[in-house]
Amino acid sequence: MSTQSNHSETLKSFRASLFAEGILHEGDTVGTDDETLLRFLRARKFDLPHAKKMFKECQNWRKTAGGVGVDELYKRTDPFDYPEREAVFDCWPLWFHKTDKQGRPLNVHVFGGMDLTKLYKVCTPERHWETMIVNAECLTREILPASSQAAGRPIGTTFVIVDLKGFGLGAFWQMKSLVRSSFQMSQDYYPETMGQLAIINAPSSFTIIWNAIRPWVSKETAQKVDVLGSDYKDVLLALIDAENLPSFLGGTCKCSEEGGCALSGAGPWQEGRVGWGPKAEVKEKAS
Repeated sequence: MSTQSNHSETLKSFRASLFAEGILHEGDTVGTDDETLLRFLRARKFDLPHAKKMFKECQNWRKTAGGVGVDELYKRTDPFDYPEREAVFDCWPLWFHKTDKQGRPLNVHVFGGMDLTKLYKVCTPERHWETMIVNAECLTREILPASSQAAGRPIGTTFVIVDLKGFGLGAFWQMKSLVRSSFQMSQDYYPETMGQLAIINAPSSFTIIWNAIRPWVSKETAQKVDVLGSDYKDVLLALIDAENLPSFLGGTCKCSEEGGCALSGAGPWQEGRVGWGPKAEVKEKAS
């Protein structure tokens, strides 16, 4: 039997087992589609018991995250429009922006602009963590489904760009704990969603930073990382159309009318919303 056939049979068994044991129910917002279940299977190398354990732990976390659960957090906080959004994006720049040539959404992190001391003067650490949960949830709930629809085929991963310009050891030690928690949340509860990671403007101190981060990162994730210096523009433009890449990263996009690329939320996931970005309102979808 081929590997593909084996995987197909394992997927069927996985789905049946999850439903039979009450771990998964129709309508669960974690997702009941094949692509979602396959992400958990891939993360555990199609080992059924381990994948089931991972899925169960994810469901338990989803019920308790932030003290109220992921679904309640998502009702309270629109990832494209919440009161602290501009302050969060100013001090902890992390945002989705258009897609690469494969149709994968871009996820941009600008570490050099991170300032938790400044952020926590206007936003509590607990509230900041809630926004990070909502941002992570947005990827599988809105970003990837919309990207798949736009591409006309399943898009299950994102292209992450981490800009380390101006980022040093002092800033890293300040945010180390939060970065670790973020890595853990992504790998444990949103597995196999990162297709590629490009680290640009890596400083001379990056070796120390990477050695600290590496133990938190799975072997599979580490293999998807490309560490680039300041000569990265041609590499990114080979993978991303210039009109989709923010200008500060070497592209031509500025999203001037939407408050800049960081706040615009530009991408196929904006279809169905009135306007763009932080003041967008969700349209009722036609039944």
